[in-house]
Amino acid sequence: TPTDAAPAEEQSSFTVVLKIAGANKIGVIKALREINPNLGLKEAKDLSEKPDAVVAENVNKAAAEEAKAKLTAAGASVELK
Repeated sequence: TPTDAAPAEEQSSFTVVLKIAGANKIGVIKALREINPNLGLKEAKDLSEKPDAVVAENVNKAAAEEAKAKLTAAGASVELK
């Protein structure tokens, strides 16, 4: 009904961006491979060394939050877009 205030549309798909891997590179690489099992060791290492690397695209909020939690626990700086 027009009297109901329309809530701001909630974002439904997210992109997980690895800003900075931090000092614990091995932990970040392990986290990247947990998030994306298709990544080989070299691909995960290359991704961890790339600034503003896209870790996951078009994922739901739960998957994005889980990926962010794994990476931040490993010492990385992560942004959700």
